[in-house]
Amino acid sequence: MSRSAHPAGPRHGDVLPEGHYLAPPSDLNALDPKVWSRTVARDASGVATVGGITVTALAAEFGTPAYVVDEADFRARARAWHRAFGAEGVAADVYYAGKAFLSKAVVRWLQEEGLSLDVCSPGELAVALAGGMPPERIALHGNNKSVAELEQAVKAGVGHIVVDSTAEIGRLAEIAERQGVRQPVLIRVTVGVEAHTHEFIATAHEDQKFGFSLAQGSAARAVRDVLARPGLELRGLHSHIGSQIFDTAAFEVAAHRVVALLAEIRDEYGVELPEIDLGGGLGIAYTSEDDPREPAEIATALAEIVRRECAAKRLATPRLSVEPGRAIVGPTAFTLYQVGTVKPLPGLRTYVSVDGGMSDNIRTALYDADYSVALVSRTSEAEPMLVRVVGKHCESGDIVVRDAFLPADLTPGDLIAVPATGAYCRSMASNYNHALRPPVLAVAQGTARVIVRRETEEDLLRLDIG
Repeated sequence: MSRSAHPAGPRHGDVLPEGHYLAPPSDLNALDPKVWSRTVARDASGVATVGGITVTALAAEFGTPAYVVDEADFRARARAWHRAFGAEGVAADVYYAGKAFLSKAVVRWLQEEGLSLDVCSPGELAVALAGGMPPERIALHGNNKSVAELEQAVKAGVGHIVVDSTAEIGRLAEIAERQGVRQPVLIRVTVGVEAHTHEFIATAHEDQKFGFSLAQGSAARAVRDVLARPGLELRGLHSHIGSQIFDTAAFEVAAHRVVALLAEIRDEYGVELPEIDLGGGLGIAYTSEDDPREPAEIATALAEIVRRECAAKRLATPRLSVEPGRAIVGPTAFTLYQVGTVKPLPGLRTYVSVDGGMSDNIRTALYDADYSVALVSRTSEAEPMLVRVVGKHCESGDIVVRDAFLPADLTPGDLIAVPATGAYCRSMASNYNHALRPPVLAVAQGTARVIVRRETEEDLLRLDIG
């Protein structure tokens, strides 16, 4: 069939304008369990449901756009990570990375499922404490922690502070001594590993803002500085190599280099540090082509890597920590939108404009992230139509899903949903064009509740004091 026969744009696997090939799925009505949360299905009438509630009911009660979190799925994934590392015969902690998405409800879920919490700002720490997370199960990160932030963390009694600069070591030591405590710390080590991920989310190469360089010797100097401070207790080393990573090869290289530093510390200072944190960064499925690993598989691989490296250096296996955030919350949520405008560009594609956009999901514009999308308010037997899902902002880069297929009979008023938006979408949401940030809904067993309410114009005006 020629392109001229497609007034709405290319269909059926035509070559895209950029020269890439995209084949339509065999069934546009299918909801691939790889990218959708575990309780998502279609009811007898073809409407998508989550937690036993239809998306049409959610839209009618709470409006769109809205982030919808499958609480049962979140809890199941948190339990899976907790159990996976508990089954590996090494002492281990799972710290949920709060930057992915954090609210008081999420803190309660984490605490109830046995996880700890990693925060990286005063605001995240405040939410963690307000949600009831025991402070000893909180770790604080950040490359530029202020005196006030460090004072807040030490006073609260957080379990670890991950130090990131020489200046911070001095500031923190003085604060701890002034408060009469000995603050446990980890040293963040830049191990020089190039993770296979986007440039902006690779965090262990030398030319970046985080940590102490192993290759340049600043990590070894940081160890010396911390050990010399009576107000600080050096518990171990921390490494984070990036985000959205699908294999453990880079973790193996990072562990090898971190354990080598542990051995050097033992040899020079006679101290075997009891902890090692390999960070987070394990990827999730945003599209059917992504193939993430299961928590049990990851736990087995990482525990074996650490055991092997420590045995080679004649070190006792330290307590192991990991920090999955995206891997827990990312797959558990989707963003629900209403279609406003359907605009065919003959010979190119059809633009589908929704009532949200880059203010509720900046990742496509920022990282060129790929997402899936589906018509969820009904099923359709129409042929597939190549679309670009865009928002309503005054910005040509306001793209939610760059290239996907939706039914050719899509019309204004239809509900579509983008899965795997649990991580970073609400966290990075903005008020661009004075947009109101959407609510976060938690659904479980036929009940939906607001855990973060929708912003109002009064919220915006309250901050604008004229």
